[in-house]
Amino acid sequence: MHPYVLLAGAILSELFGTTALKLSVGFSRPIPSVGVVLGYGAAFYLLSLTLKQLPIGVVYGTWAALGIVGVAGIGAVVFDEPVDLAGLLGIGLIIGGVYCVNVVSQMSAH
Repeated sequence: MHPYVLLAGAILSELFGTTALKLSVGFSRPIPSVGVVLGYGAAFYLLSLTLKQLPIGVVYGTWAALGIVGVAGIGAVVFDEPVDLAGLLGIGLIIGGVYCVNVVSQMSAH
């Protein structure tokens, strides 16, 4: 399977796990708590598969960065958390960094 498909799955799994973490209310709610374990378990498993084909810096940087962007979006949409211009600028810079590392630089396997 293409490593970027695996990485996308890892990112989506992490977003699921992090959303479940918020919904678990300190692990006091059983169903979201199980979602945390499943989401993060799947995320790390898929990351381990991705690392067979891509450099660790590219994989972890992309996973972390897009996780931040995704969680910020989920926070704003699902949990009505505030977003301001500085935050949007920072998110834009994160996305630009991921683009540079994965497309422009020689760090990733093209």
